[in-house]
Amino acid sequence: MKKIILAAVMFIATSATIQAQFLKIGVKAGVNFANQTGDASFSGIDYSKDGITSYHAGLVAEVKLLEKFSIQPELLYSTQGATYKNALGEFKNELGYLSIPVMAKIYVTKSLSLEVGPQASFLLSNKEEFDAQDPKTFDFAINAGLGLKITEGIFIQGRYGFGLTEVSSKADLKNSVFQLSAGIMLF
Repeated sequence: MKKIILAAVMFIATSATIQAQFLKIGVKAGVNFANQTGDASFSGIDYSKDGITSYHAGLVAEVKLLEKFSIQPELLYSTQGATYKNALGEFKNELGYLSIPVMAKIYVTKSLSLEVGPQASFLLSNKEEFDAQDPKTFDFAINAGLGLKITEGIFIQGRYGFGLTEVSSKADLKNSVFQLSAGIMLF
């Protein structure tokens, strides 16, 4: 009987250890250097545009599928947009999204990874400095970047997100964002 109990405990302990090696969960945050690409004219008036600096933060997981390949789903709050100027004034178009990137990670070395994947984003907020010309509530992008593990739990990432959908039904604008992140895998 003692051998059966010992075998069961060993099996559960081994399963928990193996599971912990395949799935890691953590948090990340960082800075966004965002802009919007496309035609910057509203109601027939042309504007020049400048990027904005904002932030992103949220949860991250890494699911190890092969020795040098993982999938990294994330759940982030991310602000994106641009600043628009003309002779009459200036306004900021800042959109807050719930972003869900799913990155494929290919490890080039034990600590350096190439990352690429799609991102679906849902509009949560819109700064009211101007009427955003009927902003769309869904945004789709493709992301690519690099990740670097500093230690087994601490990492940094650099990523570029290229928007594929227009942010408004009345303007030919798409989100474009470069993100720098730092994070920690908690368990």
